[in-house]
Amino acid sequence: MFFLILGILALIVGFSINTPSLAVSRFARPFKVVGIILILVGLLAASVRQIDAGTVGVQSLFGSVQNRVLESGLNVVNPLVAVTEFDIKTQNYTMSGAHDESGQLGDDAIRVLTADGLEVVIDLTVLYSVIPSESPNIYRSIGSDYSNKVVRPITRTRIRDNAVYYDAVSLYSTKRDEFQSRIYKTIESDLRKRGIMLEQLLIRNINLPASVKTTIESKINAEQEAQKMQFVLQKERQEAERKRVEAQGIADYQKILATGLSDKQLQYEQIKAQRELAASPNTKIVVLGGRGNVPLILNEK
Repeated sequence: MFFLILGILALIVGFSINTPSLAVSRFARPFKVVGIILILVGLLAASVRQIDAGTVGVQSLFGSVQNRVLESGLNVVNPLVAVTEFDIKTQNYTMSGAHDESGQLGDDAIRVLTADGLEVVIDLTVLYSVIPSESPNIYRSIGSDYSNKVVRPITRTRIRDNAVYYDAVSLYSTKRDEFQSRIYKTIESDLRKRGIMLEQLLIRNINLPASVKTTIESKINAEQEAQKMQFVLQKERQEAERKRVEAQGIADYQKILATGLSDKQLQYEQIKAQRELAASPNTKIVVLGGRGNVPLILNEK
């Protein structure tokens, strides 16, 4: 555009001094030639537009938005069109109670009423991206500030609409995944109609009233105590079973000894034990009971 303007000025000067009576009239032709060259260079430069990676270009000519989308890279366009770049990379919009975390000043968390009439505060992050082919329609009907005009109000409205089907405790615990899946489907449908693709919906935190939190904590503690008691009872039953099996084994062993051992076998076991005692290096004197209870004394020396 700079060369185009400069070329036009050069042409104007060339035609202005194109009078034979003027001393500088001999420079009129060079000014005209330079002006034409600068205009051609300016038109050529204005006809080539660079679109950065991760963005697309939307063209508008005198207020009329064209449907042709410019892809990333170099594009040849009408030198008179204005090109607006749209970010098509993944973007996020956070609605949180933490300061400086959301796109709004102050507390931007979503407050909803559940089926049991309690107020629940939800922190949430929306991951979305612009559908490239729909960027002209977005620019035409919404503009470039689609995050505040579309993403934020649709998300907050749909969360409030769906939260009324759940009570506070279920929303906090057992029904959390179901609630997230349900609002994802409704928000995804609404955003797609506007040319925006919902990639992921992240419920980061659900804050319950203090009274409900106390009730839930008491219930969880009671359940943990009950599970602990069941573990103790199971352990005691296993220990009782172990002792019963051990006692039964001892009783069976004694029964076998009482009914199955003969006098000769007992005598053999006695001799075997005495031999082991005699083989001990600490043994100095071994007393053996012989037949007829006559003791036999053996000295190692």
